[in-house]
Amino acid sequence: MNWMMIGTIAVINIVYVSLFTVRLIFVMKNYRSLAAAISMVEVFVYLMGLNIVLDNIDEPINLAAYCIGFGLGVFLGSKIEEWLALGYVTAQIVVDSESSKLPAALRERGFGVTSWLADGRDGHRLVMQVLAKRSHEKKLIATVNEIAPKAFYISYEPRFFKGGFWTRRLR
Repeated sequence: MNWMMIGTIAVINIVYVSLFTVRLIFVMKNYRSLAAAISMVEVFVYLMGLNIVLDNIDEPINLAAYCIGFGLGVFLGSKIEEWLALGYVTAQIVVDSESSKLPAALRERGFGVTSWLADGRDGHRLVMQVLAKRSHEKKLIATVNEIAPKAFYISYEPRFFKGGFWTRRLR
């Protein structure tokens, strides 16, 4: 059993699948040129790994190393995406009307907040819409939890936005 070969196959697949995941995210985030550059490296790594596996296909452990590398590559790629935190997040936060100090606290911390009053099942609610960089989402959640621990929070990623607080700040 050639442990060097097994390790090489696993590492090559970890690199390949991580690059695949990151490239896919760059395409979805509209970073086309960067995605194209990554795809060239990705395909090179893939072909090198496939060549090694096919040359040594008679050993089932090599196929297992390929599969393990694939799974670890998916995991690592998702961790890289989380670390990059590209793009923006829109959060909708709903609190009871007594938590009306939350919009001001979020604004003080640099978040753009639009708020309005709404009616919920149990009475009046304050609804806020907050646009933030994805890299700041944890800070946003921590602030909400600190000031209004019973808040309802939902977030999603916008693909396009125009006007308002953020576009003036991005220029």
